[in-house]
Amino acid sequence: MELHFPLILDGATGTELQKRGYTGDVSAEQWVLAHPDSILSIQRDYVAAGSQVLYTPTFGGNAVKLAEHGVTEDTAAYNRRLADLSRQAADGKALLAGDLSPTGLFLAPLGSASFDQLVDAYAQQAAGLEAAGVDLYVIETMMTLSDARAAVLAVRSVSAKPIFVTFTCDQNGRSISGTDITAALLVLQGMGIDAFGLNCSAGPDQMLPQLRRLREYARIPLIAKPNAGMPTIVNGKAVYDCTPEQFTALVPDMLASGVMIFGGCCGTTPAHIFELSKISGDYAPRPVPAPKHITTLSGLEPLRIVPEANFINVGERTNVAGSARFARLIREANYEEALSVARAQVDAGAQLVDVCMDDGLIDGPQAMRHFLNLMASEPEIARVPVMIDSSKWEVLEAGLQVVQGKSVVNSISLKEGE
Repeated sequence: MELHFPLILDGATGTELQKRGYTGDVSAEQWVLAHPDSILSIQRDYVAAGSQVLYTPTFGGNAVKLAEHGVTEDTAAYNRRLADLSRQAADGKALLAGDLSPTGLFLAPLGSASFDQLVDAYAQQAAGLEAAGVDLYVIETMMTLSDARAAVLAVRSVSAKPIFVTFTCDQNGRSISGTDITAALLVLQGMGIDAFGLNCSAGPDQMLPQLRRLREYARIPLIAKPNAGMPTIVNGKAVYDCTPEQFTALVPDMLASGVMIFGGCCGTTPAHIFELSKISGDYAPRPVPAPKHITTLSGLEPLRIVPEANFINVGERTNVAGSARFARLIREANYEEALSVARAQVDAGAQLVDVCMDDGLIDGPQAMRHFLNLMASEPEIARVPVMIDSSKWEVLEAGLQVVQGKSVVNSISLKEGE
């Protein structure tokens, strides 16, 4: 499917549903199915205002969230019913984006979920959206790389259609779980997504500096879907004070920063989208830069390996084959002291930290997963990329599922075949 830029998304759904009587006593998805005319009205207004893409009302439609609200219907069928409403609203005048959002599950050290659980939850939802005939997928309001990666893999298991991913972050460019948006971009761009950006977070003025950070590394179109400013609570309700004209004032700057896809999040209305659609055509989007053949890795911070860098310092003391002390600590499950080995390497100037758990007395996948999770919880260590070092596929896979950033895989010889 060919997309034409600038592309105009829709605006807020939740705050518009509240205007029509939604109180939050059930999930938004349950309320929409009980009051279908409300979502049809909202989305038809967005199409009339100039939205070229409608999000299906499936924000909380993954299996985990539905179960929390007591929904026992098959997840795929439930999502198909919701998406069919948006198909009616679009009426052939807008594309349909299958909407996926966080499951609420976290991998260690923040939670106890497994990566496979995340993939399975999203796969069920994606199957329903694909059956409904959506034109593309939007994985939105992401806060962790694990959720985002799992959702991308789940969608790719059922569809080859375009995938957009948007994170939400604070003014420093980090999500509430600590994921840096540049690290997320580098990982997901490498997974072959079609556009990346930010949604929710704040108003356009606070989102712009983070979009400029992303511009330096983006080789795909960027997305901006900000709130209508920061809310204030009036009589128990969130009130957004960014007018449609204020909302669109920074569109030229966003276009210059590589944004080619615009929309609105919390507090935005069809009036905001109308202003977007009215002025966006007056500006030519910044071309997507030609790919640069520069290896770019990331922990919490990017690392570019350029010719003038001479060499890269790799800390190899967190390798059980290279450090007797580290191997002993891992065998004894003394992970806290083992973590100090990684910290010492970074403090000494290591730009990459090599982690290897290949030892006959160690459960390699479990040890790799646990140690990388501990590293991710220490910002002074997690700022540098990881080299996941193993001759075993299952250990590499365990590491790649949890590593926070774009890493190097090392030591696979392929001598035993694929």
